Amino acid sequence: MEFPNDEALLERVLRVYKPHCRYLTSVTTIAKGDPGEAGGQVSVRGRFHIPESCYIDDTGHFNSVEFNICFNQMYYFIVAKSVKERLVHALSDWTLDDFWERQLQDMFLVDFRSSFRRAITTGDFWGQLDLTGAQERDGGNGPLLILNTEVRYGEDETAACNGKVRLAIRNHKPSSVPTA
Repeated sequence: MEFPNDEALLERVLRVYKPHCRYLTSVTTIAKGDPGEAGGQVSVRGRFHIPESCYIDDTGHFNSVEFNICFNQMYYFIVAKSVKERLVHALSDWTLDDFWERQLQDMFLVDFRSSFRRAITTGDFWGQLDLTGAQERDGGNGPLLILNTEVRYGEDETAACNGKVRLAIRNHKPSSVPTA
């Protein structure tokens, strides 16, 4: 299943960023089954534009801070789109209002790895994030949803850098628990 750019959702997702840090300009979503099941995956492929660094003088290339910011923007979008389109069973009890409430306070990077093979300019480039796994767990202080992702960026069709990121969503109510 493929979903074209959802401009309204992207604009709402990026609202938490300062205007000069809204790097993700468009995004397409592709769902091939539920990431909580074997072989399932939801992917987003986005276009980015970074007119100037938000924290340092121009380095002339895409760096690890920008990698992280671009990842976060795709991650927030993929979760919001998954909620909106019911693409991930573990999020099936969520509404978009639940997402907006949890977007900043309940979503955490727990393991972040990146590798750079060659430089990318920050003008215009692509990024792809694949949501490859979703597992519900008891986090000790309540349920967690653990999401496994793979990400890559490039200017041409060959990725210049990539990474693997594991995330946790706390205060996640397991979808098997009925709502009151």
